[in-house]
Amino acid sequence: MAASTHTVTNQVPPLVGYDVFTADKALVAAVERHLDPALLDEARQDLSGLGKSTGSAQVQEWGALANENPPKLRTHDRYGNRIDEVEFHPAYHRLLGKGVSAGLTAAWTRPGGHVRRAAGFVVWSQAEAGHGCPLSMTHAAVPALRTDPALAAEWEPLLTSTVYEEELGPADRKAGVLFGMGMTEKQGGSDVRANTTVARPLAEDGTYELTGHKWFCSAPMSDGFLVLAHAPGGLTCFLLPRVLPDGTRNEFRIQRLKDKLGNRSNASAEVEFDGTWVRRVGDEGRGVRTIIEMVAMTRLDCALGAAALMRQAVAQAVHHCTYREAFGGKLVDKPLMRNVLADLALESEAATTLALRLAAAYDDGGEQERAFLRLALPAAKYWVTKRCTPLVAEASECLGGNGYVEESGMPRLLRESPLNSIWEGAGNVQALDVLRAMQREPAAVNAFLQEVGKARGADHRLDGAIKDLLTELADLDGVEGRARRLVERIALVLQGSLLVRFAPPETADAFCASRLGNDWGNAFGTLPHTLNLASVVERARPVT
Repeated sequence: MAASTHTVTNQVPPLVGYDVFTADKALVAAVERHLDPALLDEARQDLSGLGKSTGSAQVQEWGALANENPPKLRTHDRYGNRIDEVEFHPAYHRLLGKGVSAGLTAAWTRPGGHVRRAAGFVVWSQAEAGHGCPLSMTHAAVPALRTDPALAAEWEPLLTSTVYEEELGPADRKAGVLFGMGMTEKQGGSDVRANTTVARPLAEDGTYELTGHKWFCSAPMSDGFLVLAHAPGGLTCFLLPRVLPDGTRNEFRIQRLKDKLGNRSNASAEVEFDGTWVRRVGDEGRGVRTIIEMVAMTRLDCALGAAALMRQAVAQAVHHCTYREAFGGKLVDKPLMRNVLADLALESEAATTLALRLAAAYDDGGEQERAFLRLALPAAKYWVTKRCTPLVAEASECLGGNGYVEESGMPRLLRESPLNSIWEGAGNVQALDVLRAMQREPAAVNAFLQEVGKARGADHRLDGAIKDLLTELADLDGVEGRARRLVERIALVLQGSLLVRFAPPETADAFCASRLGNDWGNAFGTLPHTLNLASVVERARPVT
C-alpha cells in the first residue's frame, strides 16, 4: 500500500463534459443574429450536438492522441514499390470523419450554410485544429471549380458530401472526397508568379502533364488538389487527382513531411511532379483569378480558426480561475486577475463576432456584401490571427505553471496560435491586399464605411476612431510603409462597430474604451478599472 502523506485540495476540475457551443454566448448570439429564424431550431440542435461532442472526454482524448502521434510518411511498400502514402493515427481519422459528417464541408448545400458551417468550424476546431486544414480546403475548393461547370458537376457533390472515406481510390467510386492545395514553391513563396512548375498540353482537350514541385502541400493524402503551373498561355489553375480514373496512382511524389512548430496532427509535404496528369480549371493565364475565391474562403477559415483557439484559451483560463483559490479567495474575484480575464474575453468576443459577420456576408452573396468582403476579409484575417498568439500566451499564464505543462492542453494551443497568421498569406500579404482593395475598388471602401456607419452616434470613442480613420484614408500617398497600422485601425473600427451594435453594453464599453479610446496599456489586464469587468468575465465563463 502506498504511503499516505497529506490531502491535496484546491485543484481545478477538468473542463470536460460540457457543450462548447451553448457555453459560448458570443457565438450563440452571432448565429441567432445572422440566421433566418426559420433555420434556428435546426441549427441550434446541430451545433449543440457538435458542441457536446467537442466537450466530451472521448473527443478531447482524440485531439491529444492525434497530436501525440503525428503522421508518418511511407514512400515505398515492403517490396520497394513507390506508394507515397501518409499514415495517420486513428484519432485523426475519427476527428476528420466527424467534421465531414457534421457538414463542415457542406456549406454550399443548405440555406444559411456559411454561418452554420462557420459556427461549427469554431466549435469543432476547439477539439483539435490540425484536421481543420483538409476540411477548410475541401470547403474552399467549390467556388474555384465552379469556373468550369463540367468539373463542378463532377466534383462538387463529392466535395460537399457528409461521408468520409479515408482510403485512396478513384473519385468516381467514392461517396465523398477531400481536397488540398499547392501554390507556393521554394523560390517564390507567396509570390506565386515566380513559380517554375510547367504544364504541357496533352492530346485530350483540357488535360496536361506537370513537371515541377510544391514547397508546401497540405493534407497530401487528399483525393485531389488545386495547383498552379505555367501553361503556354500563362499561370493557370489545375485539378490534380491523387488517383487516376483507371485506378492507378498519379505521379505525386512526397519528398518529405514538414516538421512544424504546431499543427502536428496534420501532414504538410514537399511534393514533386514528373509527368503528373492534371485537368485545367478555368482559362490559361487566369490561374490566380481562378483560385482566388478558394484563397478567400481559406482566409476566412484562418480567422475562424484563430477565433476558435482564442475561445478555447479564454474558456480554460476563466474556468481555472473560477475554481482556483489564492490569497484568501477565488482568483476570478481578484481585481487584477479579473482585469486580465476581461481583457482576454473582449479580444475573443470581438474575433468571433467579426468572423461570423464575414460568414454571413457569404450567405447573402449580394453585390454590396461582396464589396464589403473585399476589404473586410483581408483586414480581419490580418488582425484576428495576429491577436491569437499574445492572447493564448496570456491565457496560459492565468493557469500559472500548470499552463506550461502539456497535460493542461495550453502548450498545444500556444504552438498552434501563430499558424493562421502565416497560412494563406502572412501579415504583409494581407495588409497589401487591403491597400489594393482601397486603391482599385472604391466600392469596397464604401461598403466598409456603410457597415461601420451603422453604429455611428452610439459611442463617442467609436465616432472619434471612424473620423480619424477617414482622415487616414484620405491620404494614401506612401501608404505601404504604414499599411499595418492602417489595417489594424480598420479591423478595430469594424470590431468596435459590431460590438456597439450587438454586444452587451459593458462589453462594448470596455472594448471602445481600450481599443478605440486609448485607455489601455501594452499588455492584457490593463483595462480601465472603472469598467464593469465582472460582467464581461461572467459572459465568457464556460458553464459545465
